[in-house]
Amino acid sequence: MEDVNGRLMDIEIVLSNLERTVEDLNEVIIKQGKDIAFLQKQNHFLVEAIRNTQSTVKPQEEETPPPHY
Repeated sequence: MEDVNGRLMDIEIVLSNLERTVEDLNEVIIKQGKDIAFLQKQNHFLVEAIRNTQSTVKPQEEETPPPHY
């Protein structure tokens, strides 16, 4: 009977450690999800900024040469 109780105690310890590991991993996943959402917003902003910049740049033929030419 003592052997069964000891084995149950060992199983409970392992299970407790596994539960803590799952909680830790869940926290990491939640943080990564927030980081990814933030980076996606930044990427979208940068893409729009580049598009807006490209629309204001004239083709090379239409550019006025600098004064030193």
